Amino acid sequence: MKKFLIFAVTVAMTASCSISREETDRELKQQRDSLQAIIDNKDNELNDIMGTMNEVQEGIRRISEAEGRITVAEGDRESANGRELIRDNMEFIQKAMETNRELITQLKEKLKASKFNADQLRRVIDGLQQQVAAQDAKIQELQAQIAEKDAKIAAQGTEIENLSEDMGSLTDENKKQAGQLAAQDKEMNTAWFVYGTKSELKEQGILKSGDVLKHGDFNKDYFTKVDIRQTKHIKTYSKNVRMLTSHPSDSYKLEKDSKGLYELQITNVQKFWSVSRYLVMQVK
Repeated sequence: MKKFLIFAVTVAMTASCSISREETDRELKQQRDSLQAIIDNKDNELNDIMGTMNEVQEGIRRISEAEGRITVAEGDRESANGRELIRDNMEFIQKAMETNRELITQLKEKLKASKFNADQLRRVIDGLQQQVAAQDAKIQELQAQIAEKDAKIAAQGTEIENLSEDMGSLTDENKKQAGQLAAQDKEMNTAWFVYGTKSELKEQGILKSGDVLKHGDFNKDYFTKVDIRQTKHIKTYSKNVRMLTSHPSDSYKLEKDSKGLYELQITNVQKFWSVSRYLVMQVK
C-alpha cells in the first residue's frame, strides 16, 4: 500500500511539471511573436521614411540637372528652340520644387507619428529641408534673371520693330523721292521732234502764217517724244529738209545716207536743245 501511494504522487508531480512547461513555452512564443511584430512594424516605418527621403534627394538632383539645361539654353535664347527649352525646364523645376516641399512635410509627419525617437533622422530631415529651401531661393533668383532678360529682349524687339517701321517709312520716302527725281530727270532730258510737209505742219497747227509754234493750240500728239541723252540721229526720209526751229548751227549736221535721204546728226546734245526742246523740220 505504501509503495502504491509513492507511485501515485510521483505520477501527479510529473504531469504537473509537463503542464507548467507547456504554458511557459506558449507564453514565450507569444512574447516572441509580439516582439517580432514590433520589430517588423518599426522596420516598415523606417523603410517608408527612408524611401521618402530618397525621393527628396532624387528631386534635388533632377532640379540641379534642369538648372544646368537652362544655363546651356541661355546661349541660344534668341532662337525659338532655346526659349522653349528654358520655359519647359522652368515648368519642370517649379513642379519638382512643389513635390519636394510636400515630401518634406510628409517626412516630418511620419517621424512625429512613428515610435522612433531618432535625433539623427530628425537632423537628416532638417538638412534636406535646408537644401530644398536653398534650392528654392536659387530658383527664384534664376526666375528673376530670366524675367529680366525676357524684358530686355522684348524691349529690343520693340525697338527693332520701331526701327523697321522707321526704315520702312524712310524706304518709302526714298522711293518716292527717287521716283520724283527720276521723273524730273526724265522731264529735263525730254524733247519733241516732228518733220512733215508744209501742208501737214499747217494742218496740225504747228505752222501758222509763217510762224512756228507761236500759238499754243498746235497738236502736241503729232510730235515724237525722245530722250536727248539717247537720241542723236533722226532720219527724215527726205531729200529736202529745212530746219524751222532755232538750234545752234555748230551743234548738228544734216548728212545724206546712201539713198540721198537726209539724216539729222546731233553733235552737241546739250547745246542743240538749249534754245528749244521742240524740233520742227519741213520736208518735201
